[in-house]
Amino acid sequence: MHRQSATRKASGDKSVAAHPFAFAALILANILLSVGPVFVRMSDVGPVAAGFWRIALAAPVLLAAAFATGWRPGGIGRGVWWAIGVGGLCFAGDLAAWHIGILKTQLANATLFGNSATLFYPVYGFLIARAWPSRTQGFALVLALVGAGLLMGRSMQIAPTHLAGDLLCLLAGILYTIYFATMAKARDTMAPIPALALSTLASLVPLLIFANLLGEQVMPHNWTPLVLMALSSQIIGQGLMIFALGQMSPMVIGIALLTQPVMAATIGWIGYGERLDGVDMIGAVAVAVALVLVRGERKDPAELAPEGVEDA
Repeated sequence: MHRQSATRKASGDKSVAAHPFAFAALILANILLSVGPVFVRMSDVGPVAAGFWRIALAAPVLLAAAFATGWRPGGIGRGVWWAIGVGGLCFAGDLAAWHIGILKTQLANATLFGNSATLFYPVYGFLIARAWPSRTQGFALVLALVGAGLLMGRSMQIAPTHLAGDLLCLLAGILYTIYFATMAKARDTMAPIPALALSTLASLVPLLIFANLLGEQVMPHNWTPLVLMALSSQIIGQGLMIFALGQMSPMVIGIALLTQPVMAATIGWIGYGERLDGVDMIGAVAVAVALVLVRGERKDPAELAPEGVEDA
């Protein structure tokens, strides 16, 4: 396919300079997102209602930030609107399924199954986006999966009593993959803050409907965990994730998701007195090595920042 090399290479040069921050943003995003289940359990509303408030409290902030950067809603193609709408709906379904699953299964199960996009999103990259992995990348993915398995293996339990929660978390992982794919398409022509603001708005009404259909308590008495979740998970965490989606390949995004099981084990160690043994440490190191192996990988610079689009 012919490339318009003159202008697009210039934006590629800027993207190369920004790439180290993109990887750091991706890791920080996963660290912040891994704290979300703690706030869900701390809240005094239903699990889907907690997801609704995560979105509702974040939406005005993100929309104001989008307008503050100079973005205006005109000039968005129909395909991009569809991508944002589908992405927002899938993200609402992801939050609803995962938040319910968190309360119905072990935290380790919820973390691992909820991040099954680790496998699904790279597969999307292979089959749809034709982002084929190198040998190093393939080895890094296998190493990261083994590391996550070692890390979660002791605390993870497959049992009939957890089946419903496990399946809900797996469904969340599938919906999260679709969300990634649609938002990556939106990021081809949009800066990260407007893209996240619009997808957040698209998630708002479905989550409120889900919460009411399930008969959950929606109005909270304690706002603190909900405000903290909106700030850490949606505004900062998803903001950094959407920024990284525009610059990193599906392989790198997928492997970085395994930062979350590492953080879940760390939270269990610090907050709940769950001891980490040698096997756990080996698993954490394996994930870290996998991240180092793919650290230098990026998209073709000409694809990072389409002509006329500035990352904000």
